[in-house]
Amino acid sequence: MAGATAAALGLLSPIAWAQPKPPQEVYTCIDKTGRRITADRPIADCVDREQRILDHTGAERRRIGPTLTEHERAALEVQRRKEAQERARIAEERRRERVLMARYPDEAAHQVEREAALVQVDEVMAVARKRIQELQVERKRIDGEMEFYRRDPLKAPMKLQRQIAENDEAVAEQQRFLTAQDQEKRRIHQRFDAELAQLRQLWAAQRAAASQLVPPQSTLVSPGASR
Repeated sequence: MAGATAAALGLLSPIAWAQPKPPQEVYTCIDKTGRRITADRPIADCVDREQRILDHTGAERRRIGPTLTEHERAALEVQRRKEAQERARIAEERRRERVLMARYPDEAAHQVEREAALVQVDEVMAVARKRIQELQVERKRIDGEMEFYRRDPLKAPMKLQRQIAENDEAVAEQQRFLTAQDQEKRRIHQRFDAELAQLRQLWAAQRAAASQLVPPQSTLVSPGASR
């Protein structure tokens, strides 16, 4: 009996091994006509739509999106770059906000730096004004020498005429410098005003966040209060 059983198993073994194994993954989708398609590889008729991937038990393993055309892939890549740039911009903005708040913990600190920046401009403007005064003194000396040629200034020596032209140009240069520094002071005020408006929002958000972290104070009840 045992021998017959072994012989039967021996005969059945090749048949059992010859049976095909079920596929490890099954792709399934519904094409554009509404027809459900199943295959053991990605389905060509569903490249434009989502495909579900099932295991041999029928459970869903994952999904794959539609296969994109070259134009669609290029457009998607452009969109991804834009999104990455936007994320980088936001991250940089947050970093600058942290640096700004660390530099200016309150409005007083911000005002101190504004005044310091203005003082630097005032100092260089004072130097320019002093230079103009020196040029005015020099011009008086030149005008004194020109008195000899008042009736006919063209007879004045070329050296004297050149000194007049150089003095006029030096005064004009200092005046241009003072105008530029006035513009610089306006830029400083504009920059600090913009920073202050942003900082006030950041400080308010910081205070609001801090107030949420502070636990409410518990009411202390004296031993005799419950009686």
